[in-house]
Amino acid sequence: MNQENQNVEHKRIWKDEYLKWVSGFANAQGGKIYIGIDDDLTVVGVDNLHKQLEDIPNKIINNTGVFPETNHIKVDGKDVIEIVIEPCGMPISYRGAYYYRSGATKQELRGNALHQFLLKKMGLNWEDIPCDGVTLDDIDDGAIEYFLDHAIGEGRMEPESRKSSKEEVLSNLGLIKDGIPTNGAVLLFGKYPQRKFVTSSFKIGRISVH
Repeated sequence: MNQENQNVEHKRIWKDEYLKWVSGFANAQGGKIYIGIDDDLTVVGVDNLHKQLEDIPNKIINNTGVFPETNHIKVDGKDVIEIVIEPCGMPISYRGAYYYRSGATKQELRGNALHQFLLKKMGLNWEDIPCDGVTLDDIDDGAIEYFLDHAIGEGRMEPESRKSSKEEVLSNLGLIKDGIPTNGAVLLFGKYPQRKFVTSSFKIGRISVH
């Protein structure tokens, strides 16, 4: 029997609080929980085997929406329950909180870590999200013109692009969704981006082609 790691957890007995571990495994790479084995790998077995084989998966399904694979295995001649949790493509919460398996620990995701996790699960990047409360009036015409001057001057855009409206320019750059400028649009072309994003920063790389 393996030591606890990113994908393995041992528990002497089942407790409903271990639904947090289920959430953590489902939100990460998946994993297995063994009931009837101590943290030090001492095999103690489980009581009421058949009842637990019925109760545990029902609790997992009802509280997290995860459908586990639950197996009865023998370890050192004793009954052990193996709970297999597959990684899930959608965020899995338990009682409104989101957990994540990192190494051999379970972490509750909060703040920016939770925000980034939810975006990743939804296949979104922060800069691609429409910026709440922002309209085209918040986009700086001068910044758009400056961008067009340099893009056209370097041959990256056609001269006809100067005739494009502000909305068309943002649309061509993928910086507007349903008529609302994205977070990326506000950072690049907003009149007062610091009012929206106090702690944002840019990293710019320059590539030389020889």
